[in-house]
Amino acid sequence: MADARLELLRLLTSRLERLSVDSIWARRASGLRGSLVKALENADSGNSPATEHLDMLIDRSFEILRNAAREIPDVEAQWRKYKAQGDERR
Repeated sequence: MADARLELLRLLTSRLERLSVDSIWARRASGLRGSLVKALENADSGNSPATEHLDMLIDRSFEILRNAAREIPDVEAQWRKYKAQGDERR
């Protein structure tokens, strides 16, 4: 079970690194990424962190990723709106 959590932590660390610098969530993710890396380093050295701690890191990572995703504009909706405005002008 801990191995699955650690693999998930690796994946989440990678995803958090990819957040846009322009995102308010990138700054918050930075500190969390540090905690994720530290937990992974501890696990790799044989000091596996408590399951509760890993679960907290996983939950917080998903929370930040969800919030960052909400900042991504819906380009398709913007295109439909732009196109509709063009149709109204004709």
